[in-house]
Amino acid sequence: MGALKVAVVVMGVLIVGGTLTLGVLLAGRMSGSSAAGASALLDEPPGTAIAGVSLAPDRLAVLLHGGGVADRSVVVDTRSGRVVARVGLR
Repeated sequence: MGALKVAVVVMGVLIVGGTLTLGVLLAGRMSGSSAAGASALLDEPPGTAIAGVSLAPDRLAVLLHGGGVADRSVVVDTRSGRVVARVGLR
């Protein structure tokens, strides 16, 4: 009977320890996903205005208008800050 009590206590400690470890790891990964924001220079002509923004987990789409150019959309990689696509709109 004494060995059973020891086994139950040990398993209880393992369950609590595992649950705490899982919680700490999940919290760390969730907060780590929002990296220290990368900066991006869009290099658009003067007079350009942002008409809209859409965010995906690793991409940022910016809708631009004005500046003497047709409306356009620029897609930026949020991790590197690099412009990955430019799409002209009519």
